[in-house]
Amino acid sequence: MSTFDEDLFLIGLEQRKATLGAEYVEKNFAAADDFTRPFQEAMTAWCWGFGWGDDAIDAKTRSMMNLSMIGALGKMAEWETHCRGAITNGVTQDEIRAIIHVIGIYCGVPQALECFRIARKVLSEQQSG
Repeated sequence: MSTFDEDLFLIGLEQRKATLGAEYVEKNFAAADDFTRPFQEAMTAWCWGFGWGDDAIDAKTRSMMNLSMIGALGKMAEWETHCRGAITNGVTQDEIRAIIHVIGIYCGVPQALECFRIARKVLSEQQSG
């Protein structure tokens, strides 16, 4: 952790676990090796500590923003992860639908269809889990 402020990392770790779940985060750190661990640490400090660590925007709004941006990028594995996190942060099924509509308008129907496919999977897991 010599590259980053330890306090920022700890704030980020708390934020990351609160949104994505402690088990998910701990599994990612356990799977990290000397090659990938510095990125896990940096991403936790920068993205989750710096990006999510202030209170200017609440977690629900940040999750909604993330779904929009990640959906626009077409990074569907990350979109699935953040869809789960968004639900944890209070984003409703109706709000997820509305976000996907905007993704469809600005990024195209095929991208919206991918988001709907993954959202249905995540939502059905939530309902059965």
